[in-house]
Amino acid sequence: MTLPKLALDTEILGNTKVGDDVYALTVHGGALIDLAKPGQFIHLQIPAENVFLRRPFGIADTDEGKLTMYYRVTGKGTRALTGLQHGDTVNCLGPLGNGFSLSSKRPLLVGGGMGLAPLLLLAKSFQGEADVLMGGRNQAELFWKDIFAPYAHEIFITTDDGSLGVRGFTTELLPDLLGKRKYDCIYTCGPEIMMRGIAKIAAQHDIPCQVSLEKRMACGLGACLSCVCDTANGERKKICKDGPVFWAQDVFFEK
Repeated sequence: MTLPKLALDTEILGNTKVGDDVYALTVHGGALIDLAKPGQFIHLQIPAENVFLRRPFGIADTDEGKLTMYYRVTGKGTRALTGLQHGDTVNCLGPLGNGFSLSSKRPLLVGGGMGLAPLLLLAKSFQGEADVLMGGRNQAELFWKDIFAPYAHEIFITTDDGSLGVRGFTTELLPDLLGKRKYDCIYTCGPEIMMRGIAKIAAQHDIPCQVSLEKRMACGLGACLSCVCDTANGERKKICKDGPVFWAQDVFFEK
């Protein structure tokens, strides 16, 4: 299925540092707002010399005509983004990809690190019905708890060092949550090793699970084939076009 998309020069409304090398980039959403669904992403043209490929960023919020994305500085492309100021323009291509299913009545969202960004719009879409399990290395990484607080039913936290919430990983706390609460779907985004662990536990409890995959991509439109992944039925899917959201059993399987 081909989804509607736009390529727009949008005005920067904010570019604020919110964590350790993590920024919230807000642009004037315009027509993108009406098309955006939780789990989709925007492909940004980086306004810098010697940066030719766009960069994908999950859509985190679409509030009051503004579209917000979060990014961590990891290279020259994202480093260049930090120089954008209010009133500058950036070209946004999107919204791209297929998003999350919204049919759940009692959802659990599980995110780690920057994987929490696309789960924010999903949490808002469930209008206070979703629980959120979030994990990070330490308390400083989990500034997300305050961002999610207005939209989550309940928030559970794990940190590697025990500085906030339960010491350990999300995969260690998840079985306990599933033993105490009834969820009809689990949605997860973050490091692949975490998502594979979450998906395995979900399958053991017979709970449907959707995962949001991340991979380096060039075009974002399914033409360059740089982001293909194997699936359980033998087909090769394009993460940018067929995903980034998949049902866990379709992409996490024994080869």
